[in-house]
Amino acid sequence: MQVVDPHIHLWDLKTHRYPWLENPGVSFVGDARDLQHDYLIADLLADANEIDVLKVVHVEANHDPADPVEETRWLQSVANDPASRGMPNGIVAWIDFSAANAAELLEAHASFANTRGVRQILNVHGNKLYDYVGRQYLQEKTWRENFALLKRHNLSFDMQLYPSQMDEAAELARAHPDTAFIVNHAGMFVDRTSVVGWRAWRDGLRKLAACNNVSVKISGLAMFDHAWTVESFRPYVLDTIDAFGAERAMFASNFPVDRLFGSYGDLWRAYASIVSDLSASEQAALFRTNAERIYRI
Repeated sequence: MQVVDPHIHLWDLKTHRYPWLENPGVSFVGDARDLQHDYLIADLLADANEIDVLKVVHVEANHDPADPVEETRWLQSVANDPASRGMPNGIVAWIDFSAANAAELLEAHASFANTRGVRQILNVHGNKLYDYVGRQYLQEKTWRENFALLKRHNLSFDMQLYPSQMDEAAELARAHPDTAFIVNHAGMFVDRTSVVGWRAWRDGLRKLAACNNVSVKISGLAMFDHAWTVESFRPYVLDTIDAFGAERAMFASNFPVDRLFGSYGDLWRAYASIVSDLSASEQAALFRTNAERIYRI
């Protein structure tokens, strides 16, 4: 099986600082203590084993917020190393759009050849277990003003949020039709125990999908389903594809985070099983060509 993986993370604990891995704990996404080790291109390819990984996109890994450009600088040096086969082919860097130096950071990130976009995690939830950032960035004036700078650098925005935030996210996407938005982890459907929760996710995805500049990564499902099976993944995969169509959805591994709950091969084979009835061109889009087009790699 050949794949282009548009959502992986790398870290080198010997040379770089990742605050969340300095004193890792257990959360709803798993036991971060099992991630407290270097994870490099060689480790990813070893995990891939028989899966032929053609290209990858690195999404910011919560590197030291005091020096976010250093993560991009390091990743570009990794990609430039012949031993890395050009990986990561695309880099999604970190930025805080509410920061006074947001414009400067954007320009610095954009100066590296493989930078394709940025991500700032937006997840806010009433339950502290699920709340990442504790503030509604999408509602902040300075944040939105600096967000508009993305167009100047032709950078995309990886959007990690919850269904309760999708109405505002869709409004943001409509306000910036020339910026590409990529929803992370199929919209992070966290409130799974109620009809209201299901509807919020389902309807929110469709509001985002109504914006032609929004696409979605089907990834990170294991963070909410630690004992996953093909059948437990199936409704989330199919509903996401139904919302966005095969032309604006793409599978991704979220490795090594999802490595906590299964092997790389098992994950990709599960996706392949779920969409086995799609046409060859649709499968190619979901597994390879959409990621290449959307991230320009």
